[in-house]
Amino acid sequence: MRIVVCDDEPLARERLVRIVKESGHEVVAQVATGAEAITAVKIHQPELILLDIRMPEMDGVRCAQILNELEHPPAVIFVTAYDHYAIAAFKANAIGYLLKPANKNELLEALGKASNLNAAQLDGIRKLEDPSARPAREHIAARTHRGVELIKIKDIYYFTADQKYVKVRHKDGIVLIDETLKELEEEFDDRLFRVHRNAIINLDYLDYLETIDSSRYQVRFKGTDEALSVSRRHLPALREKIQSM
Repeated sequence: MRIVVCDDEPLARERLVRIVKESGHEVVAQVATGAEAITAVKIHQPELILLDIRMPEMDGVRCAQILNELEHPPAVIFVTAYDHYAIAAFKANAIGYLLKPANKNELLEALGKASNLNAAQLDGIRKLEDPSARPAREHIAARTHRGVELIKIKDIYYFTADQKYVKVRHKDGIVLIDETLKELEEEFDDRLFRVHRNAIINLDYLDYLETIDSSRYQVRFKGTDEALSVSRRHLPALREKIQSM
């Protein structure tokens, strides 16, 4: 692959360049700012850009948004010292998010995944002109004690509101994210369904609707003994959804 490396820290940039070259890919440009990155991409037409986020004048997320508007934008992998930009990064259609100092093996793995994406897949990832045409994310980014953890949508049972955060219950545990239930419901409207003002569920794991008494209901999930309450307001729509499944 032809790759542009953008980082305002010379040592970090040189390390990335070295790893990229050692992996057999070509570094077509090294730049230190978002503006320089945009110019380099227009000139060299790379398949991929390794992009820092915290840079003067223009941050990496904004740079990625501008790059995505080009006719042939590169795939983007963010390499940053800050984990709290993960959600914004993936909303900017990044295909990878690595924390500094980037682990060599993780970077090589990310490059390998980028190499395996064909042109049609990249066009789908990068298409921003029509928001309805954007492919839904396959992961949710959460900050944990391990850094940024990516949770596969297909492994999530449900989302519930937890004060100012949203709790994500997935196959391997629970994480908190700072997205909203409304945003998640709108983005994954074909896979998620609201059962309560404080809860949306993954329809793939919906097992059955259970009656508690004459006025209370809850949903049960495949693969876990947990249950969630269903509000009277959302009960008719849920029943209709179950009948159509």
